[in-house]
Amino acid sequence: QVQLVESGGGLVQAGGSLRLSCVASGRIVSVNTMGWYRQAPGKQRELVAEIARGGDTNYADSVKGRFAISRDNAKNTVYLQMNGLKPEDTAVYYCKARILVTGPSTMRLYWGQGTQVTVSS
Repeated sequence: QVQLVESGGGLVQAGGSLRLSCVASGRIVSVNTMGWYRQAPGKQRELVAEIARGGDTNYADSVKGRFAISRDNAKNTVYLQMNGLKPEDTAVYYCKARILVTGPSTMRLYWGQGTQVTVSS
């Protein structure tokens, strides 16, 4: 089994910062692309940012210049540093990872349980 566990969400005022973390654990051979998605009430889940194992990144236009994604391959962990938060950033943030698992070796997609981020105006 593989689990993704997110942490770091919470309530913050507009203009503030939060740092999200997501740790992958279990029968892991290697973790490939990792990313953060978010879903606001009544809206579809959308990509926030993603990072390849080698470090290449991709951001949604709405967060460019404010958010930064990074990872620690040794710890199977991805981070999302969120600065200059706006009320429209309020959503449940989900971690996603494409993982090569053991027994037999298979590439699978996993999601975390989500962490709430609320930005007050």
